Amino acid sequence: MITNFFVLSPRGDTVIAKNYRSKSGVGAHERAHTEAFFRKVKFWDGVAPGTPGMDTTSGLDSGKDSSSAETGEGAESKESVKRFGDAPPVFVMPDGYSYMHVKRNGLIFGCATEKNVSPVAVIELLSKIAKVFKDYCGTLSEESIRKNFILLYELLDELIDYGYPQVTQTENLKAFVYNEPIVVSTVADTGKMINPKTASASAVHKPVIGSVDADGKKTSLSANQKNEIFVDILERLSVLFSNNGYVLNSTIDGCIQMKSYLAGNPQLRLALNEDLVIGRNTSTNYGSGVTVDDINFNDCVNLSEWEHGRTLSFYPPDGEFIVLNYRMTGDFKTPFRIFPSIEEVEPNKLEIAIHVRAEIPDNHFGANVCIEVPLPQTTTVASCNVVNTPGANGVNAEYISQDKKIVWTLKKFPGCSEQTMRAKVTLSGPCTSQIRREIGPINMNFEIPMYNVSSLQVRYLRIAENMPGYTPYRWVRYVTQSSSYVCRL
Repeated sequence: MITNFFVLSPRGDTVIAKNYRSKSGVGAHERAHTEAFFRKVKFWDGVAPGTPGMDTTSGLDSGKDSSSAETGEGAESKESVKRFGDAPPVFVMPDGYSYMHVKRNGLIFGCATEKNVSPVAVIELLSKIAKVFKDYCGTLSEESIRKNFILLYELLDELIDYGYPQVTQTENLKAFVYNEPIVVSTVADTGKMINPKTASASAVHKPVIGSVDADGKKTSLSANQKNEIFVDILERLSVLFSNNGYVLNSTIDGCIQMKSYLAGNPQLRLALNEDLVIGRNTSTNYGSGVTVDDINFNDCVNLSEWEHGRTLSFYPPDGEFIVLNYRMTGDFKTPFRIFPSIEEVEPNKLEIAIHVRAEIPDNHFGANVCIEVPLPQTTTVASCNVVNTPGANGVNAEYISQDKKIVWTLKKFPGCSEQTMRAKVTLSGPCTSQIRREIGPINMNFEIPMYNVSSLQVRYLRIAENMPGYTPYRWVRYVTQSSSYVCRL
């Protein structure tokens, strides 16, 4: 299936590498083998060199011969419009191998294969490996991998044999792994930013097996550890606005994921909204409760009480796992509304105003908000001015001349408030209709802690059996994030 496996740091250093089979004898540990791959991923130019049929910019380059008769200025303007994004997860390199990779916490989990394998299967395998590494190390970082490389190589021996996946479940690997992880302290604590009464952000970064701290002291899961379970209700929004602020398309992709540190692995009962309706065509309670388009459950979930009481029962597996995924489209209240306007004050000068209104309750806020406004390639100068609003923190707007875009950031965007940014843009030539189309679309990234748009709620989470003296700590967190929050101009 795969020839080799490797993990690269953000700088391109090979942190872990394992060769499973290779006819040429060149393994993934060879420096040149991964350096060429990393350069291609880091500086992606839209085509893997020396591989016919892999040019992803064929649409841009089509008609190249016909454009040679045009003036030099026209050809130059077409070249300047070329923009390349991130490297795709699968591409072919000149050495004849197909390279596949995923990115997790800045690290690149990659592999190469000379066989005609299913890319989706390999991507899923790489994602599973990253998840297992995180479960056993507690946190996924370059430092944790370097300190636990003996444990991780032992895991790789059980995960993959001769390039084929064998055991990929965290709980099944426990019987074969004997090394103990070395716990690495987390980089930052963001728990205080949300609520001082919530658990520390580092509380969930614990290995699923007994570990050793930085001083070499052994820590057992059974001794001096609380019985805790962490529940995250995560929602990712995909919203498209028109230039006058109306919603054209909106989707919520949500999931409920857990990580259990309960001794004895007892059966749990998780109850959701009683008025939860599945399917838009369902007439029961339509419009009065929470309606999701579709929903799918983890294999460990027992659905015997789902239809009557919207209750799930299951034995939580080791490590982090997703209990269910759900999807909602159509009518829901968007947390932010974007109202843009463009005015041409002179033939080569534009004034752009972006007005954003937070429609979440005033006891919530948007964190790490970033709004990007792409500008024409003919932009020479742009100045930004932000209208200050009480309650907003860390507000800054600047023009990035290298990328030809305005970046507007807010560390904290309070609910029920409005923010406005005005920009004056000077172009090198007159603003034609073609140049006007280069402005936008506006892209917005944000995160809203302890808030979800769909109103899906956890009514209770309890142990199915009555166990005297067994009082677990339950941590439930709601997080809403932007997946694709775009406004046309």
